[in-house]
Amino acid sequence: MFDKEEIFQLSDDVFRLLRDLIKDYCGLYYDETSKSLLERRLSRRVSSNHLNDFRDYYRLLLYDRRRDEEFAYIVDILTVNETYFFREISQLKTLTDEILPELKNINKNTKKIRIWSAGCSTGEEPYSIAMMLLEQGQFYRWNIEIIGSDINQRVLQNARRGLYRNNSFRSTDEYFIKKYFTQEENMFKIKDNVKQFVDFHCLNLIDSLKAKFIGIVDVILCRNVLIYFDHESRKKVINNFHESLNENGYLILGHAESLMNISTAFTLKHFKNDMVYQKPLKAKAPLANGKNPDIELIKR
Repeated sequence: MFDKEEIFQLSDDVFRLLRDLIKDYCGLYYDETSKSLLERRLSRRVSSNHLNDFRDYYRLLLYDRRRDEEFAYIVDILTVNETYFFREISQLKTLTDEILPELKNINKNTKKIRIWSAGCSTGEEPYSIAMMLLEQGQFYRWNIEIIGSDINQRVLQNARRGLYRNNSFRSTDEYFIKKYFTQEENMFKIKDNVKQFVDFHCLNLIDSLKAKFIGIVDVILCRNVLIYFDHESRKKVINNFHESLNENGYLILGHAESLMNISTAFTLKHFKNDMVYQKPLKAKAPLANGKNPDIELIKR
């Protein structure tokens, strides 16, 4: 017989304190209906830290020198890491069949393209993009860099390991499994010719300082992540994305997400397979005589 796990009572006032602290740290937001969820999922952390109640746990998160380590546990417990290969394939086809050929023409002098998969969980999305690029074979001798980031260290370890169970292949053609994976007992390991395209980094998306470490990229995919953030945190994340994107670069959100009431800094562009946000070219400064520089250029 196993002992029943102890559930500590979470009072309304401490719930709000704890909820706001988590939101400020990583953007995850829980409304009043989520109190029992936090109570149930975080009781084990109260117990593991040998604390009396959630108020003591809140103090630990505020003042203890181990607070960053404890927040990592919270993120691991609270984040949903549901993903699989070739998820929402129409968006990935828009990327590989329409956006990347366009960028290939724009970046033909540098022969370099950088793609950021933000909130990549266990790595299925960036590896799917790498496989689709290998299939296309259009970027021979190009420097293609795919960056996968997530706030959860545990899922990133799995992404780097590249070992997957059957539930990651619910939307994967058998052709890709045979060509790009090797079977190891009851799991499948992604091959090195795919892994070489992808680097993984631990990143809190609302941290603008750390977001700068990613550098400037041509495309950002952040699908089904913003739905867990409150409005203020979404605005911070989108602003960080805007700073990280090249002019004319693309932002791909999940089908249930939009920038309505969040940002007007992007334009919506229609492609054959899907719709994508684009960072517009920066408007040129007016000439000294107040005229539009582009119009002046046309006149000459």
